[in-house]
Amino acid sequence: MLDRKILVTSALPYANGPIHLGHLVEYIQTDIWVRFQKQRGIRCYYVCADDTHGTPIMLRADREGITPEALIARISEEHQADFQAFSVAFDNYHSTHSEENKVFSSLIYTRLRDAGHISSRTITQAYDPVKEMFLPDRFIKGECPKCGAKDQYGDSCEACGATYSPTELKNAVSAISGEKPIEKESVHYFFNLADFADMLSAWTHDGHLQPEVTNKLAEWLSGGLQQWDISRDAPYFGFEIPDAPGKYFYVWLDAPIGYMASFKNLCDKQGLDFNEFWAKNSAAELYHFIGKDIIYFHALFWPAMLHGAHLRTPTAIFAHGFLTVNGEKMSKSRGTFITARTYLEHLNPEYLRYYFAAKLSAGVDDIDLNFDDFSQRVNSDLVGKVVNIASRCSGFISKRFAGRLSGHCAEPALFVEFIHANASIAEQYESREFGKAMREIMALADKANQYIDDKKPWLLAKEDDKDDELQAVCSMGINLFRVLVAYLKPVLPVLATEAERFLNIAPQTWVDTLQPLLDHAINPFKPLMTRVDSDKIAAIVEASKDNLEKTVNQPKAKHFEAIADTINFDDFAKLDLRIAKIINAESVDGSDKLLKLTVDIGDEIRTIFSGIKTAYQPEQLQGRLTLVIANLAPRKMRFGVSEGMVLAAGPGEQEIWLLQPDEGAVAGHKVN
Repeated sequence: MLDRKILVTSALPYANGPIHLGHLVEYIQTDIWVRFQKQRGIRCYYVCADDTHGTPIMLRADREGITPEALIARISEEHQADFQAFSVAFDNYHSTHSEENKVFSSLIYTRLRDAGHISSRTITQAYDPVKEMFLPDRFIKGECPKCGAKDQYGDSCEACGATYSPTELKNAVSAISGEKPIEKESVHYFFNLADFADMLSAWTHDGHLQPEVTNKLAEWLSGGLQQWDISRDAPYFGFEIPDAPGKYFYVWLDAPIGYMASFKNLCDKQGLDFNEFWAKNSAAELYHFIGKDIIYFHALFWPAMLHGAHLRTPTAIFAHGFLTVNGEKMSKSRGTFITARTYLEHLNPEYLRYYFAAKLSAGVDDIDLNFDDFSQRVNSDLVGKVVNIASRCSGFISKRFAGRLSGHCAEPALFVEFIHANASIAEQYESREFGKAMREIMALADKANQYIDDKKPWLLAKEDDKDDELQAVCSMGINLFRVLVAYLKPVLPVLATEAERFLNIAPQTWVDTLQPLLDHAINPFKPLMTRVDSDKIAAIVEASKDNLEKTVNQPKAKHFEAIADTINFDDFAKLDLRIAKIINAESVDGSDKLLKLTVDIGDEIRTIFSGIKTAYQPEQLQGRLTLVIANLAPRKMRFGVSEGMVLAAGPGEQEIWLLQPDEGAVAGHKVN
């Protein structure tokens, strides 16, 4: 397996706006997959580029009074800064407006042309007589010919969903100048996609695509393949077509060729063999990660172009769904999106990497960014389970044993169980079932926390003759933490690096042969990740309130209107709800209602006074699990200090019932 050679790409972001969270689904998904391959020692390259050509780029630059080249250079810097902040680690990031892309675009076109796959004919298009340019459909506006809605684009109506040609639009005007378009003829060049119908029918059924994508393409293939207009008239920001003055490649022709151009740029920098990955008989693997909205271009036009130009076709194309925010569709045209930069100004980017990983599968289903679920997953899984292990154990090692781990492994069988999980987790990463991988990793984290709960190092620390056991237990916990961090490294590279610094170890590779750290010095522990601050989410929402108004200001259902003195979710999320084990219960002298409870909440023992004496005898409660609020401010009572609150329900007197978790719950676990 380690002799694999892999080239991976993500779709190229358009150089006409910022990166938003919808984009990041794809780049984070791809980056996780690539990091996993590299962690296993596989030769894997990840390239991308800005998609820089087309009418929108030309017009925006004109509005800003700068050249298109200056615009795309600025946007490229912004895009790369956002990607870097989210730890999306390209091996090369380039531009479609590059010499490499010009050469490959011309090469592929001339090979297709010389083989008879390019034709030309005269067509009639809308033309702006003021700007002296042909108008793309999206630059014509008017009244929908079906429902009459005003201010609709020239290809579809956002009011009724109808599709039509620009010539059908009523009272049409140019969105650029406001002038009424005229019709004008022009010679255009077309790629004869139907020439490759048999090839595409075989290729799309040969394991290169997800099953649902194959089925969709079968529908398109059965309906017949149409010629593809690959040319645009001047003025246009792009590459001029060879032997066709004043004609330019349509942006979608040279955009996927940008994958080749970026890799060629990398090859020139590092002395790699380009043909080893792109020649027709290449044994290397080539994977494209894309959104489901551009399947047609990538799974039909692109392999046909490559095949017709005598180049290799992709090994596989992996499509993903769209991102919704609190259940609402994101739309650039409507502005309902959160930019990467807005998120970065308030929250740790690794929160989002983990959340997307926990949601992603190998399918093309949409995923939803639900802010409540987002907070709960991060707080419960990363902070409450994974980081909590190191936090619970490191203090004892540092204070009692000068930062040195035990010389023996306390539970070899448990350590081996953690290592043996690598095969299953690796398969889930490989098949892009990231959500399944995260669930399995968190199940291991639960076992590690259960081990610590069972051994109770905080009690061992109180006994003078238990030092060896205390060191061994805490060392075991830290070794299990180390394995978990290695499994999470493709998802959380920053946390992994900080954990490696704490563990005083070299960067971790895959864990199939990992041995425990014995008699090993670790560094002082520093918090690796903090809980999601609800105020930060509120700040993101506020910064994007014009975009998210529909998602965060939904009208309340009528049966809630009469409720007074309610709290919002942010207030509730501040509660630290813990599963607690009642170690001891005793009556309180001088009180008819209070019991004094001694509870184990995982990392410490607390005393809580609870008014449940009328319903329970003390002996009924010892050893029982219940729920407590662990971050309630201590309350001084005349009987002592109460350090939390036990949760119970009922009308009172004998009818009071402690809230009790399901069987299998563990003391100290947070409730989300």
